[in-house]
Amino acid sequence: MKIEFAKLHSLGNDFLIVRSGEAGELQPSLSALAIRLCDRHRGVGADGVIFYQPTVSDTEADTSAIIVNADGSKAEVSGNGLRCLAAFLNAAGFHTGERLRIRTVVGIRTYCLKEVRDGTHSYESCMGTPILDPSLIPARLGESPGPVLDHPLEIATGAVPVSVCSLGNPHCTTFWPESAEVPVATIGPLLEHHQAFPRRTNVEFVQVLDDHSLRVRFWERGVGLTTASGTGASAAAVAAILRGSARSPVRVYTELGSMSVDWRPGEDLLLTGPAELICRGEYQAGSNILEPA
Repeated sequence: MKIEFAKLHSLGNDFLIVRSGEAGELQPSLSALAIRLCDRHRGVGADGVIFYQPTVSDTEADTSAIIVNADGSKAEVSGNGLRCLAAFLNAAGFHTGERLRIRTVVGIRTYCLKEVRDGTHSYESCMGTPILDPSLIPARLGESPGPVLDHPLEIATGAVPVSVCSLGNPHCTTFWPESAEVPVATIGPLLEHHQAFPRRTNVEFVQVLDDHSLRVRFWERGVGLTTASGTGASAAAVAAILRGSARSPVRVYTELGSMSVDWRPGEDLLLTGPAELICRGEYQAGSNILEPA
């Protein structure tokens, strides 16, 4: 079975875009397929897969998306992944309007095209209102309704002050004098799998540069160390603003570039960042990952 895909990245955070099959066809197990596709040695290689399907009867959305991490786990939303989907649909001519509405399991995310330059698409996306109530994130920390800021969380390496929120998916943000010196590969999984987070969590390692600038490194749930994260950048800005370390708009610098976050407490968060097409191709899927739709 051949599966057509496109590969895109946002600041090095790479995704495969695959159109899901029609109802009634034999469908690949999305988790099994994502694991094989994302394998960087035996597959195409990516941090995750966005399976999409244009909507027909849904008047509120133009397309729907299912997001699967490299380890086969489902993600509720992905700021960078959905931006890559928007850029692909635009570049391929499947959706040429400036505004794309994407339905996810946590609601609709809207992407507005701002610029196309040298093959890079820049989108402003409405990521919804950040969830600060720990019972809804979910995070077994602090008292409702939150927010939970700089809560000392014990892990094997010692106590780490964490600030938590949800952008549809759970986030745990930590602040450091020098983000480059943080052992992300050690602390990241300890926080991701901490019992305080019943659905695991994404983790941000933040260095405050000035009132409007952060440098951030990312450990993504179900993926590991990534060069960037759209919801992670959003969560980092939310935590910095709430603790008085930054003011909106916030420029979030990553390993390969930056994104912009515009947010005021109680309002929807706007995230602006790039996406770029790398390649398109076909993947030969084995029959052992097929299952009835």
